[in-house]
Amino acid sequence: MSAKRRRHSAEYKFKVALEAAKGDRTLSQLAEQYQLHPGQISEWKRQLLDEGAGVFQNSRAQKQREQAAQEAELYEQIGRLKMELEWLKKKFAPLGRG
Repeated sequence: MSAKRRRHSAEYKFKVALEAAKGDRTLSQLAEQYQLHPGQISEWKRQLLDEGAGVFQNSRAQKQREQAAQEAELYEQIGRLKMELEWLKKKFAPLGRG
């Protein structure tokens, strides 16, 4: 019978990776304490160090870019729908009036 995979929260991963980055204890000691594989701790530590700068980036700018992209997509959809409506009006105008 195989063991079930454990899922860890982002907070837990951050806590373990931060302790690994501090360097107070070895990976083996951390692995024993948290009952994890040392390779997993190394991976979380690498992710923390690689993506750590993203934590301090302005999320407001990111949200504004996403909102602008969504607005552009909606305006494009409105334009398509207007064109379809005009086409349908032209197509079926003779049927409704005569």
